[in-house]
Amino acid sequence: MIKIEINGIEFLVKPNISVLEACKYVGITIPRFCYHETLSVAGNCRMCLVEISNSPKPVASCALPVLNNMKIFVDTPLVKKARENVLEILLLNHPLDCPICDQGGECDLQDQTKVFGGDYSRFFFNKRVVEDKSCGPLIKTIMTRCIHCTRCVRFGTEIAGVEYLGTLNRGGATEIGGYISNSFKSEISGNVIDLCPVGALTSKPYAFKARPWELRTSESIDLTDNLGSNTYINFKESEIMRVTPKMNFTLNDNLISDKARFSYDSQKLQRLQRLFHKDSNTFIISNWDDFFLEIEPLLQNNKKVTLLVNDELDLISLSLAKALSFKYNVEVKSISNNANNSNTFISGQYSKIHDLKKNSKFCFLVSSNLRIESALLNAKLRLKFVNEDLTVFGLNQIFNSNFNIQFVNLNIKKLILFIEGKSILLSKLFLSHANPLIFLGNNLNKAGLNLTSVLNTFKKISPTSIVINNVQSCNSQGAHLLNVKNFTSNTYLTSDTVICLNLDNTYTLANSLSKTSAKIIWANTHGSSLALKSTRIIPLLSELEEEKIFLNLEGRPQKTLKIFSGINNARSLESLLTLLISNAKIDKKSNFLDFINEIILTPNLFEKITTVYSSILCYKNYKIKNFIHTELLKPLYFDFYRTNKASKASLIMSKCSQEMRKFSTNFYE
Repeated sequence: MIKIEINGIEFLVKPNISVLEACKYVGITIPRFCYHETLSVAGNCRMCLVEISNSPKPVASCALPVLNNMKIFVDTPLVKKARENVLEILLLNHPLDCPICDQGGECDLQDQTKVFGGDYSRFFFNKRVVEDKSCGPLIKTIMTRCIHCTRCVRFGTEIAGVEYLGTLNRGGATEIGGYISNSFKSEISGNVIDLCPVGALTSKPYAFKARPWELRTSESIDLTDNLGSNTYINFKESEIMRVTPKMNFTLNDNLISDKARFSYDSQKLQRLQRLFHKDSNTFIISNWDDFFLEIEPLLQNNKKVTLLVNDELDLISLSLAKALSFKYNVEVKSISNNANNSNTFISGQYSKIHDLKKNSKFCFLVSSNLRIESALLNAKLRLKFVNEDLTVFGLNQIFNSNFNIQFVNLNIKKLILFIEGKSILLSKLFLSHANPLIFLGNNLNKAGLNLTSVLNTFKKISPTSIVINNVQSCNSQGAHLLNVKNFTSNTYLTSDTVICLNLDNTYTLANSLSKTSAKIIWANTHGSSLALKSTRIIPLLSELEEEKIFLNLEGRPQKTLKIFSGINNARSLESLLTLLISNAKIDKKSNFLDFINEIILTPNLFEKITTVYSSILCYKNYKIKNFIHTELLKPLYFDFYRTNKASKASLIMSKCSQEMRKFSTNFYE
C-alpha cells in the first residue's frame, strides 16, 4: 500500500493503479467517457482531468499511475473549468435530438453536461453530419452523435476479436466506422450498446419502443447456453422491451451474448395458448378436465408411458418427473446428446469459471467450437490467449475462430490414446505442464464417449487439470444430478404413450417419433411441426411466467423470477406433475432441498449414486466398433443463432442467421 493525498485527505491505496481507480476505490467519482474497467486505457476524451501538485496543467487521471505521497486535487476551479471546456467541445457537433434518442434518460453525456457543463456555448458554426454505418440487424447507428471515445473500437479488437470498427480520417473529419461494408460479425456484438456513452450505438429491435423511465426491471438468467449469465429483464406492461447484463464477476462480468440479449421476442412468438386434441386429423379446443381424464387411466392401468425430456427442463420439473417414474409405470428419457450415460455423479467434479485465471500453458478444445457453444467462455479464453503465453489445440475439424488455434483432427481411437496419456505428442504436452485447460464439447457423447469417464480419466492422469464440460443446455448439470438416461430405439417401440415435455423440434426427435405407433402428447411453451403430429397439445408456462431453478456448468443453482402471468390456459409443468403424484409433498419452493432428500435420493426410489469408474466408450449405442474408432471428431453446432428452442422461435435471431449466411462460404477463411 502507498500513501496519497486527495483534496488534502490522506488515503492508503494499492500501487500500480491509476489515479482514477484510486479515487474510485475511496469513493470519489471522477467523470469519464473513454475509460472503462474492462477495456484498455485510451485517454482521449480528457474528461477525467485532475490537478496534481507541481504539475503545470491538468492531467488525465485514467492514464496517470499513482505514486507515493502524490497530492491530487479533483474539484479545484482549474479542474472544473477544464471539464466545462471539454464538454463544450464535445457538444460542438452533437445534435440536439435527445427527445427522440433511445439513449435519452440514461445517457452519460446528458448526465455529465448537467453536472459539469456550462449553460451556454461560444460557438455558432454549422454542425458536422456523419453518415450512419450498417452493423447488421442488431445495432442501430447514428454516428453524428459519436464523441469518439473509441470504446466500441477497443471492445471489438480486445474482447470480441473482430476488427470491424476503427477510427477513420483525422482532425475535424475523424469518425468511427468499418473498414469495409460488412456486419459486426461477433456473437457478443450487442455489448457495444451498453458501452456507448451516448446514443451513437443503440439497439435496433428496441428503437422507438419505450423510454427508460417507463420500464420496469426484474432479475433473471440466460438460458440459451450453459453459463447462466445474470441479466436484467426490462419490460413494459406485459411485453419485454430489452435484456441487459447484470454484473457478476464470477460468471459473465458485465457481458452477455447476443442470443441472451435479443432472443426475448420468443416469449410471445409461436406460443401455445390453449389445449387441443385431435379428432379425425382435426385439432379441437379442449380443456384440462378432459386431459386428466385421459392421462390418469394411462398411469393407473400399467400402460407404458415415456416422458421425453431434455437438458433445458428446470430442476424441479425433472425431479418431479423422476418421482413420477417410481410411482407409476413411467420411464424418463432424455433426447439430449449430453445426457448422463452412467450412474455416476461426483459433487464438484467440474472446474469453476474462476479456474480460468490460473496460469496455464496449453489448452485443448475436444470436439468443441467454443465460439458457438458458449460465446462468453470463448471471450474469456481469448483474453487469456492474448494476455498470456497460451497455446490452444483444437482436437476436431477446423472452424473459424477469433484467435489462433492449432487444429489436430483426431478420430475416436486417437482421442482415447490422448485421454489415456498414450499419445506421443499431445499427451506429453498435457502431462508436462501444470493446470492444462480442457473443454469437452457437446458432440463427444454423440460420438460414443462417456463424458463422466472422460472427465475422471483426465483428473486421474493430471489432478491439476482444469476440465470444463461445455455442454450446450442450461440445465445439463441438473439432468446429470438426477441421473436422467438417454433414450434408445426400444424406448418408442415399447411405449403406449410418449409425452414430450418442453422439447425442441429437432431432426433426431422427428425421426424417432415417426417410427412409433404410440400416442404422442406435446406439452410445450411453443408450437412446432411436431405438435401437429401429436394427439394432444398442452400449453405450458415459460421461465419468465414462473420461478424455475437451473444448474449451470459449475453446478451453481440459479433461478428465474415470475414476471408475467400465464397466457390463457397455459399451466405450470411443475403443478401438472405434482397433481399426478398424490404423495409428493412440496409446500413451497424453499422446501425443494428437503423434497430432494426425502423423495428423490431415497434408496428405494432412486438409483444409488456411486463413483464407480466406468468405460470411456459406450458401445451400446453403436453396432460396429470399427466405425467408432475411425469417426472424426467435429463440433455439434455451426449456427450460433439457431441452437435451442428459444432462439429458433425468435424472429430477431432468424434475421441474424440470415445475415450470417450472406457472408458464409463452404471454405475456411
